[in-house]
Amino acid sequence: MAQAPELDPNDPTTQPQPDGGWSEGLDTLSGAIVVPPEVSGFTQEAGVLHSDGRYCPQGALWRRYRPLTTEPPMPENVSEVLSGRWLWGGVLWAHFGHFLVESTARLWALNHIDGPIDGVLFIPKRPRVGDQIRGFQRDFIDLMHPGLPIHVATDPIRVEELIVPGQGFGLGPITQGTQKFRDAIHAGFGKAVEPDGPSKIYISRSALGLGKGGMLGEERLEDLLRAEGYDIFHPEKYNLETQLARYKAATHVIAADGSALHLYAMVGRPDQKVAMILRRKAGATNLLAKNVAHFCRCSPMVIDALYTEWVRGEGGKSNRLSFGELDHAVIGRGLAMGGFVRPDVDWLRATDEERAQMFRDKGLDQAGDFVESEEYQKRRRRIMRQERRARRAARDDAAADQTSEIKAS
Repeated sequence: MAQAPELDPNDPTTQPQPDGGWSEGLDTLSGAIVVPPEVSGFTQEAGVLHSDGRYCPQGALWRRYRPLTTEPPMPENVSEVLSGRWLWGGVLWAHFGHFLVESTARLWALNHIDGPIDGVLFIPKRPRVGDQIRGFQRDFIDLMHPGLPIHVATDPIRVEELIVPGQGFGLGPITQGTQKFRDAIHAGFGKAVEPDGPSKIYISRSALGLGKGGMLGEERLEDLLRAEGYDIFHPEKYNLETQLARYKAATHVIAADGSALHLYAMVGRPDQKVAMILRRKAGATNLLAKNVAHFCRCSPMVIDALYTEWVRGEGGKSNRLSFGELDHAVIGRGLAMGGFVRPDVDWLRATDEERAQMFRDKGLDQAGDFVESEEYQKRRRRIMRQERRARRAARDDAAADQTSEIKAS
């Protein structure tokens, strides 16, 4: 069987690679034309053109194995001109997690540009958002380069000088970040923020509501962790500086998998203990673990303690809106093994009655078509059979031992 040809990391029409190539390159364009998307969509015709209309593929946003922004046609009329020297920032996401991973991917170049620049130039992911800049987007840039202007192009615009860095971060193999991206984050991001907060924190999703996905039984998990000395932290209630201060101060960090861990990874250290509790069965969780491992230079403990998963509609798939139902007994054993809680903790799995109440408390009984994942139903039945066989084998062994003792006497 013929092997697939190896990708050339210097070819900007192939996905960015964490070990270098075009993902760590810098291109400077004079009179570049920046074209924002005209319609919303997963993939969009948008990006950067040379002054003569040739496509600049280095400016595309890649996710896993394909670009989300593709070559746009040359605009018939470009009336707006942006004077000065600007850094191409790419797509500006309103979603916090995608902003962290995909809208920051070119900021590494701030450490490699000679001379001053006039700001960072973005295009909106959703045209209807226009040139709106959210508070956390402004705050992130300030934590990287205080006061750096942000410009969001909502119509085709010609830029006097545009510096186009390669994509140094994102989703896919590039999730671990290029060395230049990691170095830039470690050298500049949030350096002025001092550690402030408790030594043990649990980064929770329980206050986010149904529209963000979540975990059934998380409130019970919070109670169990409080008894072990953990502070329950809801990051969405605090500004970025406070979040970074908490993450820097903690020696033990437990978190539900999600966007907050992308931010933690940017300031995390090898001496901190990190555990990630899965809330869904999805490939994104593997990427998140790799993100933390490469940025923090440590291996996070990943705990798969899903008793089941609730998904939208019959045959629905696991995604960011799914709800994982936690098995607290499995979590307790995992955290004890990892040194996060006392070695003798004995957390119990919820009863059927408690499970039903958690479902009602979360409001899922009023949320429409959430159904239990067929895959997890099968998995749970398989586990129950294994547990019954194990109990039966233990009884048989005990009976055999007793018989042996009687014969020996």
